[in-house]
Amino acid sequence: DYVKFIRFAQWRIERTGEGVLGFVTNHSWLDNPTFRGMRRSLMETFDEIRLLDLHGNSKKRERAPDGGPDENVFDIQQGVAIGLFVKRADGGGAPPRVHHADLHGVRETDEDGGGGKYGWLAANDIDSTAWTELAPRAPHYLFVPRDEALAGEYEAYWKVTDIFTVNSTGIVTARDKLAIQWTADDMRRVADQFAGMEAEDARHRFGLGRDARDWKVAWAQEDVRSHPGADARVTPILYRPFDTRFTYYTGRSRGFICMPRPDVMRHMLAGPNLGLLACRQQSQQGLWSHVGATRGITESCAISNKTREINYLFPLWLYPQAEDALDLGAAERTPNLAPEFAAALEDATGLRYEADGGDGLEASFGPEDAFRWVYAALHSPRYRRRYTDFLKSDFPRVPPPRDRAQFEALTALGARLAALHLLEADGPDAPAFPASGGDVVERVRYEEPRDGAPGRVRINAAQYFEGVAPETWAFAVGGYRPAEKWLTDRKGRTLTFGDIAHYRRVCAALAETPRLMARVDEAIAAGGG
Repeated sequence: DYVKFIRFAQWRIERTGEGVLGFVTNHSWLDNPTFRGMRRSLMETFDEIRLLDLHGNSKKRERAPDGGPDENVFDIQQGVAIGLFVKRADGGGAPPRVHHADLHGVRETDEDGGGGKYGWLAANDIDSTAWTELAPRAPHYLFVPRDEALAGEYEAYWKVTDIFTVNSTGIVTARDKLAIQWTADDMRRVADQFAGMEAEDARHRFGLGRDARDWKVAWAQEDVRSHPGADARVTPILYRPFDTRFTYYTGRSRGFICMPRPDVMRHMLAGPNLGLLACRQQSQQGLWSHVGATRGITESCAISNKTREINYLFPLWLYPQAEDALDLGAAERTPNLAPEFAAALEDATGLRYEADGGDGLEASFGPEDAFRWVYAALHSPRYRRRYTDFLKSDFPRVPPPRDRAQFEALTALGARLAALHLLEADGPDAPAFPASGGDVVERVRYEEPRDGAPGRVRINAAQYFEGVAPETWAFAVGGYRPAEKWLTDRKGRTLTFGDIAHYRRVCAALAETPRLMARVDEAIAAGGG
């Protein structure tokens, strides 16, 4: 609605030749790539733009620069901003001047509304505000400050969508409680029951609610009925970090799964594969951490828990088209790696690129070596800090290596990181599960190390995982803390022997990851940056 309001106000101003438009609105459009066209349109229409970001976004868990609370000026979760747009009759067509300022802190500091954001807004005007002049430019026309000195450096790197050209968002089921199940047996049973019921009975039995435009109970039932063979259809899916569950996959859009993304997901089902997970943007505060790896299909929020942070899947290998999305007979495959990126790696390293796999970096490298380079580079804390402003608004970009030695060092570290995150390797710091009991997850609680005792993750009054460091408990992947998330999602369930072993491996992987990330930075520094 506010977009319509802006356009209407523009039209009125254009009729009179001059004027000022002021409004208070959601602040996320200042840097959201979705609104780049609107920002460009505003710059083409107005002569001066001033934006006061009042922040207060509880969805992003925003904090003031000093670490204190950052409250909203309204009783809402979404942060807001004040915008002032000036149109002059004698503007002369010069580029507009765009100014920005921030206001952080509490809403008010006394009962009369004094102090805090309210007090500052009452005491200040345009002239007394400490504005920062911006220079928005293509392609994003950002209305927030960022270090433009780094822009040329960063934008010369390879965007992941240009490296792995076949990609898409993860699947969207529209009804996770129906389409995502804990085990393969659970999924077979649910699919069989669902397909055999009357539509309204199924709606009530599975709590599906009202039909939506792109997902209807009758469509989903017909999809399952017309694609029998649960043994072939039931497939693992990465649902959350380190959390693989099961779904019934047919590849038909607006069926059992609303958006199955068959053009990309079929490559993960047709044969052995490896996929990179990354997000287009970041809506939360803190260091960017939106990257992961998978061997199979993924849900759209596998490494992110915000609508704006929906994750994309970049398969490494592409398989020939088959009549059925689950045809596993295809043996031939080609790398989903841009030839130009492979050539850039050749130029940087002096190694020869071989699409069939290379010789282990003796004289050549293959697609998996390129994947490992990308994976290691994106796990560099130095990289994440240096380009934090850019990682918030678009897909990550990957620098080429400086030389062969740096490439070899980072591909080795990338291989280890990926193996840990795929749970194909064991870390040395798996916690113990020493106490006997019912193994039921009743309440997940972390106990800090004290008096020589290691950190514990308690699942009930009697049982706990022992030897979980605070850094492991707090380690973030995208919008989640996996050591906490994996267990809290299982509240009320009884952990099996396999579940306990799985969680121990997850914690071991999380414990080793920061050490490997530090080694990535060391290798980058040793190679000259």
